[in-house]
Amino acid sequence: MARLRSHARALFWPTLFLIGACGVTGYYSGSLAEPWQNVMLLVGAGLVVVLLWLLPLVSWLTRRYTVTSRRIIFVHGIFVHERQELLHSRGYDVTVRKNWLQSLFRSGTVRINSGLEHPLSLRDVPDADLVQQVLQDLMEQSQSVMASRRQEQSALGDEFGLRAGL
Repeated sequence: MARLRSHARALFWPTLFLIGACGVTGYYSGSLAEPWQNVMLLVGAGLVVVLLWLLPLVSWLTRRYTVTSRRIIFVHGIFVHERQELLHSRGYDVTVRKNWLQSLFRSGTVRINSGLEHPLSLRDVPDADLVQQVLQDLMEQSQSVMASRRQEQSALGDEFGLRAGL
């Protein structure tokens, strides 16, 4: 039904570091007195780009939330992939937490508490209120489907029991 990531606003500071590193490197490259200083400038700029832009970008890209009609799937990890699933039929509590900046961008952190040790947090997702409404609707729908299946199974079990008793 939906694939979600944290708000792209998370990449604002890393992108500013990238632009700054490129600007400083372009301005000072080739103008330093010693050749080794120019090499060290390029190496330092490369380290800044990798540590302050590439790693946050990869971290942001590898954290995703998928909402289907039956479950929520939370996948994250760069070197070790971790996948966590939560069925709508289990039932859970959904809350939304927003700070002033998240309210400004209509995003928020959606916490899903299913009674497990650690609640599942969908951090800084866009349209957090809509995500909360959809999750509550899917949970209610799933629980009503499960209740109707139980009624059908009990009716079939009673019918089979009556036929076997004849």
